[in-house]
Amino acid sequence: MRPSLALSLLLALPAFAAERAGVPKIGADAPGFTLKSQDGKEVSLTDFRGKWVVLYFYPKDMTPGCTIEAHNFQRDLKKFESRKAVILGVSLDTPDSHKEFCSKEGLSFKLLSDVGGDVSKAYGSMSGVGALAYSARNTFLIGPDGDIKKVYVGVSPSKHSEEVLGALAELQKPKKG
Repeated sequence: MRPSLALSLLLALPAFAAERAGVPKIGADAPGFTLKSQDGKEVSLTDFRGKWVVLYFYPKDMTPGCTIEAHNFQRDLKKFESRKAVILGVSLDTPDSHKEFCSKEGLSFKLLSDVGGDVSKAYGSMSGVGALAYSARNTFLIGPDGDIKKVYVGVSPSKHSEEVLGALAELQKPKKG
C-alpha cells in the first residue's frame, strides 16, 4: 500500500469510527450527562435547558489542533452569548488538566472531564482503545428544547467556530409561512 493511501485511510478512521459508533441523529434528544468542569463543579446538560448548547468533543488539552479550536471558540464567545448559546468542551482529560489548559490559554467557557468516556460514547465520539482512547473531534448543536439540531463529525479546528456560528444564525431565523 502506498504511504499516502495508508495515511489517508488512517486520517479517515476517527470520523468513520465515530459514524459507526452511533452518533446521535438530528432531531434526537441529546443524551443527558453530568460531568465535572475545570473548577471541579458538576455541570449537567439540563442546566442549560432553554439555551442553545455547542457541545464539542476534542482529543486532548494543550495539543495544537485542540488549542486552535478552543481559541476560536473563545474569540467568538460574545457572538455565541448574543445568540443565547453556551459552549461546552468535552475530553477525557481530568478537571485539573482542564484547569491548567484554561489558565494557560485564557479560556473562560466550561471544559468538562469525561475521564471514563461514557459521554463521549453516548455521543458516538469515542476513538482509540484503552490507554490510547480519546474523544473524537465532533460537535453537536443542541437546541433550547434539548434536541440535536446539527451534527459535525471529524471537524477541522481552524474554521469550526465560524461554521457553528453560521449554522446557529440559520437555525435561529424566523420560519417563513
